[in-house]
Amino acid sequence: MKEWTRDIEINAPIEKVWGLVDGSVENMQKIMPNVIEHKPIKVTDDKVGSVYRQKYKEGKRIEEYDVETLDYLNTPEQKKLKVGFTIAGMFEITASYDIVKINDDKTLFTYTVTNRPLKWFVKIFLLFASDKVVVEFLKRVKRVAEGRE
Repeated sequence: MKEWTRDIEINAPIEKVWGLVDGSVENMQKIMPNVIEHKPIKVTDDKVGSVYRQKYKEGKRIEEYDVETLDYLNTPEQKKLKVGFTIAGMFEITASYDIVKINDDKTLFTYTVTNRPLKWFVKIFLLFASDKVVVEFLKRVKRVAEGRE
């Protein structure tokens, strides 16, 4: 299993950053443009255990999988969303978005992703995996939240 954690300061209010990960599919697509669908299958009162069917387009191929909410916190000062899903029967992935209010116009965004191979032959791919995708994702969230995209 590989895990990456990176954070970035964003010059935007906490609610604006939070709306990109816990809002509408349109907002989600601003930071994850390959997500083409995100529909609720089961929604719980406290959000943990909720399941969404997501479609993701990679080139000409469309992957469909269920995303489960593993952890959820929504307070004025701190917000967290952790989800888990399995892609193509090959990787079990968790993604955690931790968002902390620094002040009214500044937010700390921490992104943690884990990638666990489910087949022996895909373990080799993780040996060469870098944090490039994670860093690019953080930069995109910052650009969108700050209104520069």
